[in-house]
This record gives sequence, C-alpha cells and structure tokens, in this order.
Amino acid sequence: MKIALILENSQADKNQIIFDELVRAAEPHGHTVLNYGMYSSKDQRCLTYVMNGLLASIVLTTGAADFVVTGCGTGEGATLACNSFPNVQCGHITSPTDAYLFTQVNAGNAIALPYAQGFGWGGELNLRYTFGRLFDAPMGGGYPPERREAEQANKKILDRVKEVTHRPLIEILKSLDHDFVKRTIDDPKFADLFYPNCHNDEIAAFLKAL
Repeated sequence: MKIALILENSQADKNQIIFDELVRAAEPHGHTVLNYGMYSSKDQRCLTYVMNGLLASIVLTTGAADFVVTGCGTGEGATLACNSFPNVQCGHITSPTDAYLFTQVNAGNAIALPYAQGFGWGGELNLRYTFGRLFDAPMGGGYPPERREAEQANKKILDRVKEVTHRPLIEILKSLDHDFVKRTIDDPKFADLFYPNCHNDEIAAFLKAL
C-alpha cells in the first residue's frame, strides 16, 4: 500500500517527526510512505487544510496513493475538507483506539489527526501507537467480529452514496479556480512523487498543463 503524508502550514514543522513515526509503523507491513509535505513552515508552497482535501482526492482518485494521512491543528478542518472531495473517506483520529476501530469498522482511506491539540511531552509516542494500530489487521475486518457483515454492508452503501453525491474529480478540477489547484501541487517534489504512480492520464495531463 502506498501511503501519502500531507500536512498543512500550521503543522509543517512537525513533518519529520510525523514522517518518521509513520514510516516506523508502516514499512514493517510492506507499505511505502510518500511524503507530499509541507516539509517546513518555510516552504514556498503554503498548503491550507482545504488544499489538503484536494490533494488527498487527487492522489487517491488517480491511484497515486492508497491511503492518506493528513491533519491540521485540531484535525477537524482537514477531515471536513477531505470528505468534501470525491473518493476520500476520512476519519478524525485522536487515539490508537480510534485508529484501530476506523480501519476495522469504517475501512476508510484517509485519516486526519490533531497535530497541535494535546501535542506536548510524549506527543511522538501517541503518534507511534496510533499509527501502529492502523496496520494491525486488514482493513474492514470488523469489530466486534459479530458485527462484521453489517459493517461491511454499510461500507458498501457509503461507497455507492459517494459515487452519487460527488462529481468526477476531473470535472471538479476544471471547475475550481485554476490558481488554487496549481498552488496545491506547486512543489518541486510533487512531480517525482505523483506522476510515476498516477493511473489516470486525463487528470495527469490536466495537472501538467497548469
């Protein structure tokens, strides 16, 4: 699984801490972490939590990533933004228990964490344990076990609902302010991370044209 890490400007200086803990948790399970930034508060590109949602949708829709780890100060804005875009099912995660239950009950493809709220002494340990529970068991396994079939059925219903309630991403990209889209991807590392993994030629061509 390819996991995209996406951070907005207020929490950019925590990038290395978050990236290291995510790699520590993901790589033993055979997953790869792609660091889409922001990398520091001094980056030329300044991502907002709304841009986080757009970027999450771009990488998930095109298959450039299979799972997104994002967030903001409280995690709430990033969660709302992610779920505003197609092909993203994002949970607001504050603890290891949240992480495990989200993967087992909801089987979404993105999480948003509150990187400022309560992030003090030992903050990296909460990240470590939270990320660790993401990969304990295959997605959608169900919890408790006797609820597995009902939870899996609800997940399929939600998938179908989102197909109806969201337009295709390429239509959204064309309708959005093009400068806004360009600023979302305007980072020197984006091309190297995204285009080799992208499986949607139409979206790739549109982004390159910007």
